[in-house]
Amino acid sequence: MTNLVLTTFDWAPDLPRGYVRDLRVRWALEEAGLTYRVESTPFRDRGAAHFAHQPFGQAPWLTDGDLSIFESGAILLHLAERSAVLMPADSRGRAEVVEWVFAALNSVEMASLPWTIFQFSGQTGDTPAWALMDGFLKARLGHMEAVLAGRDWLAGTFSAADILMADVLRLVDRFDGLAAFPACRAYVARATARPAFIKAHADQMAHFAAAD
Repeated sequence: MTNLVLTTFDWAPDLPRGYVRDLRVRWALEEAGLTYRVESTPFRDRGAAHFAHQPFGQAPWLTDGDLSIFESGAILLHLAERSAVLMPADSRGRAEVVEWVFAALNSVEMASLPWTIFQFSGQTGDTPAWALMDGFLKARLGHMEAVLAGRDWLAGTFSAADILMADVLRLVDRFDGLAAFPACRAYVARATARPAFIKAHADQMAHFAAAD
């Protein structure tokens, strides 16, 4: 039996399906060719056992033997220790991947997440709050556009950083937020055309559909 166990919700509403963050972990595991299995935790009844693994009551978490890890970025960095596909062995390459992992989560997702919450809620009218969030995201996307105009992947070759950055950006693209940023949109298209992403996405959708 494999030591790697990915735990995600047993069910999710239609709207976030395909974007629940266990997809990032599934994608990394598929890219790395690591053997794993998927277990479920209740979406509606998040008990003490859930909070023992994930203190915010979210998903996913990964167990590796007796080690339990939460937060998608931390999980991907853990898996990257096992695979040169996710992070190169040399110190310079590793540092570059790590910095872009944090950039995806701290610089870009910090801007994209409140923007997408406004989009999901439909509160994108002519308000100061929306103007602030939209401007914040566009500023960050402008910086990413300059970066991605000159490279296929963030750290030379495809890595864990691209899984995180592409997943952050594809949610923005769901709401057509990359229309003015063609290099960002092309980057998302390249990443999501990878067989590992296609399988991870299909597996997540099937997992939630099975609970309907």
